[in-house]
Amino acid sequence: MATSIGRFEDPSAEVLDEAAAAFGLLAAPARLHLMWALSQGESDVTRLADRVGGALPAVSQHLAKLRLAGLVGSRREGRRQVYYVDDPDVVTVVRVMVGQLTARSHQTAVPVRRLRGAGS
Repeated sequence: MATSIGRFEDPSAEVLDEAAAAFGLLAAPARLHLMWALSQGESDVTRLADRVGGALPAVSQHLAKLRLAGLVGSRREGRRQVYYVDDPDVVTVVRVMVGQLTARSHQTAVPVRRLRGAGS
């Protein structure tokens, strides 16, 4: 049963489940960092590992999870696998969230609060 508040109708349970799964994947700092890096432009796994400071196998596993969830895409260029975020809305969500938290952390000396029960 969909209800609406204002002009927005509530999403279906299926859509909410998909959104929760996507946000769950982004709850890992390493995957969020990868999404942030890819929101700046496409890259191969070696450059991403260097940028985020992760081991190549771990970064590859994170990218595989993000790709299976449809949050990133990839294509082969010669021997390299190049990753990208193909959905501009995903890029917007990542940029807005990280940008807002960064701005807040620069405005005050108080660190950004962690939510209770938030994953690490």
